[in-house]
Amino acid sequence: MIAALRAEWTKFRTVRSWLFCLLLIPLLTVLLSYFTTANSDCGNGPYPGQPVTLACSQPIGPGGEAVEDQFYFVHQTLTGNGTLTARLTGLSSAALQPWAKAGIIVKQSMTPGSAYAAMLGTGARGVRFQYNYTGDTAGPSSAHWLRLVRSGDTITGYDSADGAHWVRIGSVVLPGLPGTVQAGLFAASPQPSSTGAVQAGHMPTVTGTFTDVTVTGGHAGSWAGTGVGAVGPLRSAGDSYQQAGGTFAVTGQGDIAPAVAPQAAITPIGQTLTGAFAGLIAAIVLGTLFMTSEYRRGLIQLTLAANPSRHRVLAAKALVTGAVTFVAALAGVAIALPLGKHILHKNGNFFGPISMATELRVAIGTAAVFALAAVLALAIGTIARNSATAVMTVIVVVVLPYLLAVASPVLPTTAADWLLRLTPSAGFSIQQTFQQYPQVASAYTPWNGYFPLAPWAGFTILCAWALGALALAAFLLNRRDA
Repeated sequence: MIAALRAEWTKFRTVRSWLFCLLLIPLLTVLLSYFTTANSDCGNGPYPGQPVTLACSQPIGPGGEAVEDQFYFVHQTLTGNGTLTARLTGLSSAALQPWAKAGIIVKQSMTPGSAYAAMLGTGARGVRFQYNYTGDTAGPSSAHWLRLVRSGDTITGYDSADGAHWVRIGSVVLPGLPGTVQAGLFAASPQPSSTGAVQAGHMPTVTGTFTDVTVTGGHAGSWAGTGVGAVGPLRSAGDSYQQAGGTFAVTGQGDIAPAVAPQAAITPIGQTLTGAFAGLIAAIVLGTLFMTSEYRRGLIQLTLAANPSRHRVLAAKALVTGAVTFVAALAGVAIALPLGKHILHKNGNFFGPISMATELRVAIGTAAVFALAAVLALAIGTIARNSATAVMTVIVVVVLPYLLAVASPVLPTTAADWLLRLTPSAGFSIQQTFQQYPQVASAYTPWNGYFPLAPWAGFTILCAWALGALALAAFLLNRRDA
């Protein structure tokens, strides 16, 4: 096998057209990624920690993620430790959303994106303890009494069916919680996921009715109503509260939750690699030519005469093709990804918190997708023995499904999902960075950056296609005359 690898590597590095294709892989990846990101403009900010002023921007939560933080808040200050208790007696709306919510909340400040913890009832998801936008713990669905207890930086949520026997639902530490916070009642109703963009004055509202509201500890001031996150015409005049004796009716709209696409302006990290498709086609051409050129020039007989073990020849060609393509693609991705991030960030695009491990997975995984696509092209070239047929076949099974499902969607969501589950395009899920949140109803579709398979699961589908094609190519290569 070593001799076969040495022979194929020597052959590869002596053919100028193959080396030219190899050079095109990083060159096209970097250049086209640069031009596409340079023309992507979402304003001039904000960045994490800066105030939100533009429509293409989102509040930034404590974890660095984009968040939705728009609701109506009936509040007063709470200094030091204390307890907030209320009985939620009703939740009503003209069109009650499953995740419409009303309850009690302790919030670091009135600034959108600031830390919080809340006990709340929902339209159809029961009682929840939620905190810092991404945290969500379910409580008994029959409970109507809600309680939050502050002890230093720790907020603990309880619920009760009778106001006498309390069950601890969850607890969270909010680091750096100031001595004085805002505590009170709130209501919010998110935009239905199927209606697309928010229209001014058309956001749904929900009304929560509360009784037996008590605050213990260092609370001060009378109750005041404030629309948190009130921006322009998106907040209607329907936000309000009424107090009659010990009963509060709080009406609000919006949501307190992680922001997800398409409602939020969050850029997928894969957008930095849009030029990769041109580089991918160069990799497909390279993989095809590495085999079909020998058939076209009649050199395959010499190759097989020098090494009669045909499956070893094919395996050596696949290893050489995959290795050189991976290195070339990784070089291109290693330049295009940080360069694209810098340009997009400068143009006001927001990526959200992405760990170094995730960036490495995207970079190395994308290079591995190139390598597998080249190996798949090599196998199809062995089967078809024709360059044009092999190149078009691989483009149709690898690139076209992605274009139909993601880049320029013309298919229903269900069909797009199945394409990205069953075809080699599933490998592109290695670039997935968006998270789906069960507490946020949204259109989690490929068009919006959500692949139907987990990153490595989709990559495994591409591996299966490449291995299956190689197995068929090896079978036919052994059965047919050279």
